[in-house]
Amino acid sequence: MPDPLIEAHEVSKVYSHGEVAVHALRDVSLQVLGGEFVVIVGPSGSGKSTLLNILGGMDVPSSGRVIYRGTDLASYDESQLTQYRRHEIGFVFQLYNLMASLTARENTELATELVANPLPVEEVMERVGLADRMNHFPSQMSGGEQQRVAIARALAKNPGMLLCDEPTGALDYETGIGILGLLRELNERYGTTVVIITHNLPVADMGDRVFRMRSGEIVEILENAEPKPAEEIVW
Repeated sequence: MPDPLIEAHEVSKVYSHGEVAVHALRDVSLQVLGGEFVVIVGPSGSGKSTLLNILGGMDVPSSGRVIYRGTDLASYDESQLTQYRRHEIGFVFQLYNLMASLTARENTELATELVANPLPVEEVMERVGLADRMNHFPSQMSGGEQQRVAIARALAKNPGMLLCDEPTGALDYETGIGILGLLRELNERYGTTVVIITHNLPVADMGDRVFRMRSGEIVEILENAEPKPAEEIVW
């Protein structure tokens, strides 16, 4: 069995709104193995995005520990956390966050300028099916194509892990299935560790393992002996 790539140990997150304390996470513990395809499911407000942000170093827990490749992220100062986000994590968001004034290629190149060992941009664009769309601007592309650019941008950094926040949420069904298939292909072909959060329960059938969340807690962990391919997912 592969070693854990990242681990959360009894992670809690509390936000204060005046005199009101909001418990976004309550003693969450999990492991993600290297090369795994993990799906975290739960309704809005269940803590999925908070957990993803903490795993990605964009937020810090109120208590508990996050261990990446054997190192506690709590030991990092702000500069080290920035380097962690820059070099180790690729983020894919529901809203693509592309630079409107840059082409697909330029949006992807922008990410590669931040890291020491990027992947070749043209190779990555071909991987995500955009070899003939590299010189198009976001306004000239469909939602699915823009999401593919966002995935290429994240992948070109050559990160240790792809964190995907509702990557199909802004897409129609057919396009969403294509994006899920692409993420699974990247996982299987290149060994990229992928973590997807979604409120869309059928997507759980794709995961090697599934963490189901409710009210800031992991309430169930499932293992799929035979994960379904994307084209068999229906919602």
